[in-house]
Amino acid sequence: MNCFFCGRDIDTRERVGFRDTCPGCDRALHACRNCEFYDRTYHNQCRETQAERVVDKERANFCEHFTPSSRRAATAGPAAKSAAVGKLEDLFKKRP
Repeated sequence: MNCFFCGRDIDTRERVGFRDTCPGCDRALHACRNCEFYDRTYHNQCRETQAERVVDKERANFCEHFTPSSRRAATAGPAAKSAAVGKLEDLFKKRP
């Protein structure tokens, strides 16, 4: 599994606990964004129909259906985010 925030490779041979955090960015690992069932296009952003609704998909939760995601992280970490913000600011600068 890869951390949804920083993309760090996480060893999931052991069970991912409710309070486990990423050693790279200290974000919760047992969160919807790290789950195999997470899908933005589905109702409640979850492909598991029996799962209870979780409002904040990036925070730790107690979902019993959590399965570590097998897909590679395609997220923007802090460095990529600041680069994107810089490009946007350059795009919308007032020109003399």
